Amino acid sequence: MYNPQLDTFIRVAEAGSFNKAAEEMYISTPAVIKQINLLEHSLDVKLFLRTHRGLALTEAGKSLYGDAKHIIQYSHEAVVRAKNAMQTGDNVIRIGTSPMTPGQFLLELWPRIQERCPDIKFRLVPFENTPQNARDILRNLGQNIDIVAGPFDQNFLEDRRCAGLELLQAPIRCAVSIYHPLAAKTALAVEDLYGEDFMLIRRGWNSYLDAMRDELWQLHPNIHVVDFDFFSLDVFNRGENSNSVMMTIDEWKGIHPLLKTLSVDWDHKIPFGLLHSPEPSPPVRQFLDAVQTLYR
Repeated sequence: MYNPQLDTFIRVAEAGSFNKAAEEMYISTPAVIKQINLLEHSLDVKLFLRTHRGLALTEAGKSLYGDAKHIIQYSHEAVVRAKNAMQTGDNVIRIGTSPMTPGQFLLELWPRIQERCPDIKFRLVPFENTPQNARDILRNLGQNIDIVAGPFDQNFLEDRRCAGLELLQAPIRCAVSIYHPLAAKTALAVEDLYGEDFMLIRRGWNSYLDAMRDELWQLHPNIHVVDFDFFSLDVFNRGENSNSVMMTIDEWKGIHPLLKTLSVDWDHKIPFGLLHSPEPSPPVRQFLDAVQTLYR
């Protein structure tokens, strides 16, 4: 799916030396150099500056290094999805999983689901949670992935041409670094956020969060709302590194080990449930009915 020489390129870039990379890969230094030369030739770019002090990435090398891991990861996931599509039987439910689309709560329900659907099997399908990839997956539910868990509203469903089974109204929480002064608290008052940078996804992503944004702007102008474009692990990393306060839900508690989730004395909630094709297959419909029954 991808050029294996990318693995060698990453090793050399991180080691800063052909010799060190060769030692880590248990191959000869000439073999490593040959692979890098072939990669540079095939791409028609120079990736490394070779000096008496060692190796340094060129601007082209820096650009490729930033993308190479994503290329490799996406290729692995594409193969997994293809194998899952090939192996799918009539009664296999394929659950898409990423850091932002947890499947753990379904795993906890699985024994009780199987009591109601003894013939259904459960398969987790990992995917990279990028804006375009997530949008494509949701617009094509039922092909390689049947179910994805997450928050939504009606506009979200219409835009991505999928359907949603609401399981609960998830309370909006705040996530803070464990080193943030607010982490010493067991719960927050809205006033605790005064003077803080509060990270909230851009307007238009979800009407429930837009209403929350409007209320904060009108009633709590001392809270500095900071926009971001897309829920991802990078955003949670940014929240932790910048010592900001971030909007979250309980279902995302395990995403970042250095973030603490705290309740806030407001009533804001967001629908959370299972996203699926508007015309689910009979096994998927049976599965959805079983989950809905259990959540009642």
